[in-house]
Amino acid sequence: MNLIQRITNITLTPKTEWPVVDAETTTTSQLFTNYIMLVSAIPAVATLIGMSLFGISVPFLGSVRVPIVSGLTTMILSYGLGLLGVYLISLIIDALAPTFGGQKNSLQALKVTAFAFTPAWVAGILHLVPTLGVLGILAGFYSIYVLYLGLPVLMKAPQDKAVAYTAVSVICAIVTMVIVGAIVGSVTALTGLSSYRNANFSGNATEFEASGALGELAKAGKKFEEAGKKLEEANKSGSQQAQADAQAAATQALGAALGGEVEVVDKDKLKALLPENLGGLKRTSVSAEKTAMGGFSISKAEAQYGDDANHRIRLVVTDTGGSKLLGAAFTFGLIESEKETENGYEKTGKVDGRPSHEQFRKSDSSGEFTVYVANRFIVEAKGEQVDMATIKSAASAVGFAKLEAMKDEGAKK
Repeated sequence: MNLIQRITNITLTPKTEWPVVDAETTTTSQLFTNYIMLVSAIPAVATLIGMSLFGISVPFLGSVRVPIVSGLTTMILSYGLGLLGVYLISLIIDALAPTFGGQKNSLQALKVTAFAFTPAWVAGILHLVPTLGVLGILAGFYSIYVLYLGLPVLMKAPQDKAVAYTAVSVICAIVTMVIVGAIVGSVTALTGLSSYRNANFSGNATEFEASGALGELAKAGKKFEEAGKKLEEANKSGSQQAQADAQAAATQALGAALGGEVEVVDKDKLKALLPENLGGLKRTSVSAEKTAMGGFSISKAEAQYGDDANHRIRLVVTDTGGSKLLGAAFTFGLIESEKETENGYEKTGKVDGRPSHEQFRKSDSSGEFTVYVANRFIVEAKGEQVDMATIKSAASAVGFAKLEAMKDEGAKK
């Protein structure tokens, strides 16, 4: 496989290139070392150069650059977790194949994932000029189209089910990459703490939280690696039973990494926690939903509050079911710290023993307050044209103690 030729063909003529990809013989390790690791490095390296060397042009401030240490940390982590994300998404596509009339084949699933991502990865070169990075969104949409063309060819799904197969795969991919992005964002915040005006580190607690987050990530990575080896061995053996067992193990690994320890609380119970009024603000809308993907599910309730003077508050309660990986992503960056500027402040730490994050901007009297309750519930309050005391009061109105009383609800998985 010629790297440049494959990039060119899969980007410009994907319809004719997919049958070529389908017929190729390769291995998981060869795909990663000869293609995925090379092409996926483009956006990571371009972002580092664009953000840390060229900088971002900010009105009235000139060119602002991300410190090189922070940039390198972000690049390395986003690159590494991105590789893990590709593998995770391929497992999802493989697991979904029978649902849409396709054939399960882990190697083919990895091929379709890797090559469908190509346009988005190549467009990552735009990050050399940070203001152009948004154009990468267009390349992302094109990658979805490339995936749509590839699924019927590589996964043998009927053409009439390709749209649904693509849509579900993309949704699952977004969930996976959101988790990856959350972890990267948390670590990015950590590396910038040295520049804070006032920082207060909590010693053992800090080490515990960081090691806990990295520990969960390491466990997930190990499970995926083991599952990948079993899948490859099963495919080589030609035994359908071995392939079925390996597929089941891979799916279980994915569910174990993303899924919670218990069933999430019914969405209507969360909805009932949102009051009709917050101080002098009347509730203008309320909604609740539950989203499920294999072993991973969340339930969420949201309400909007406001008045005629444009005071606004958005209150959201989310139950992750005790997902360790999501919990790790949320708490990773919560080292006790404080940053203050002329226009506001930002704090991370704990409130009454609960991990929390808050920030406030004086220029538009807006801010947000987030609390992680009972290792499974996330309470978020965001306000506009209100003070921080009002925002915190809104979050507290949900009733943290009520949520903690719900922590044992739901059957163990």
